[in-house]
Amino acid sequence: MTDNVTQIVSISGGKDSTALRLLAIEKGVEHIAVFADTGHEHPTTYEYVDYLEQVTGPIVRVRADFTRQIAGKRKFVREKWPEHGISQEKIERALAVLHPTGNPFLDLCIWKGRFPSTRARFCSQELKHEPIFYQVVEPALERGEVVSWQGVRAQESPARRNLPVIEEVGGGLWNYRPLIDWTHDEVFDFHRRHGVKWNPLYEQGMGRVGCMPCIHCRKDELHQIASKFPREIQRVFEWERIVSQASKCGASTLFHKQDCAGLTRDEIWAQENIISKAEWAKTSRGGRQYDMCRIADVEEEAETGVCSSIYGLCE
Repeated sequence: MTDNVTQIVSISGGKDSTALRLLAIEKGVEHIAVFADTGHEHPTTYEYVDYLEQVTGPIVRVRADFTRQIAGKRKFVREKWPEHGISQEKIERALAVLHPTGNPFLDLCIWKGRFPSTRARFCSQELKHEPIFYQVVEPALERGEVVSWQGVRAQESPARRNLPVIEEVGGGLWNYRPLIDWTHDEVFDFHRRHGVKWNPLYEQGMGRVGCMPCIHCRKDELHQIASKFPREIQRVFEWERIVSQASKCGASTLFHKQDCAGLTRDEIWAQENIISKAEWAKTSRGGRQYDMCRIADVEEEAETGVCSSIYGLCE
C-alpha cells in the first residue's frame, strides 16, 4: 500500500460494525465511518446510530436514489407493457405509483416491481454497497488507496469461514475483516470494555438489527417483530400494496419467493402478505397449529418489556 490510504468503516447499527469502529478507535486509526440508510431500519436503529455518533464521533450518512430508474420504468410501462399484453388497467395502476417516495428501500422495490428475496438479494448491493462506493469510496480512491473495514465474522455463516482477513479487490481498494475470528460474546464484551451500549433491539429478541424485517428473518424472529413492533408489520403491508401495483403480475410481497409462478394474484396476496406470514409465524408442526405457550411468552415480553436476548444479554 502507498502512504496515502483512506480507512473507511461501514456502520450498520449492529453489534459487529459497532465493535469494528471501536477497534479502529482503540488502534488510533484515522477513519471515515459510513452508515448506508436503507429506509427499512427500525426507528431504534436510527436512534442508536445517532447515539453512536455522539459517543464515537462523526458518521457520514448515505442514501441510494432511484429517481432516474423509476423514470425509466415509467417510460417502459407506457411504451412496452401494451406490447406484452398487459391490460390498460394494470398499466394505469402501475403508473399511479411509479413516482419516487424518497425512501430507498421502497423506491428500489417500486422500480423492480418486486421485493428482494434470498435468491435475488439485490437489496444489499443497491442500498448499501453501491451508495457507499459511489458516494464515499470512489472519491477517496481518486486521492489514493482505500481500506474498507468490514464487520463480518466466521461464526455468522459457513460462507464467511474462509474469508481472508485482508484481500486486495483491485484498483487501490482493499477489504479488511479484523473481526473474522471473533465470537459474538467477544463482540459484546468489546462494547462493555469501551463503555458503549449495544443496540437495544438485541435485548428485545432480535438476532439481527438491520432491515426490519429482513428477507432472511427467521420464523421465530418474525413472531417477535409482529408482537413487539406491529407498526413495522403494518408499514411493510402498505409497501406490499404499493409494490404490487408496480408489479407486472399485480402482486408482490416481502416473503413470496415464487415470483408469481403457480399462484394467482389473489392467492399471492391472500397467502403471502406479511400479515398472513406473521400469523403463520405463531404456529408449530408445519403451520398446522398455534403454539400457544410460545405466543403467550412473546406477548408477555411485549407487554412488560422484559429482556429477551438470544445472546444472553439479560443476565
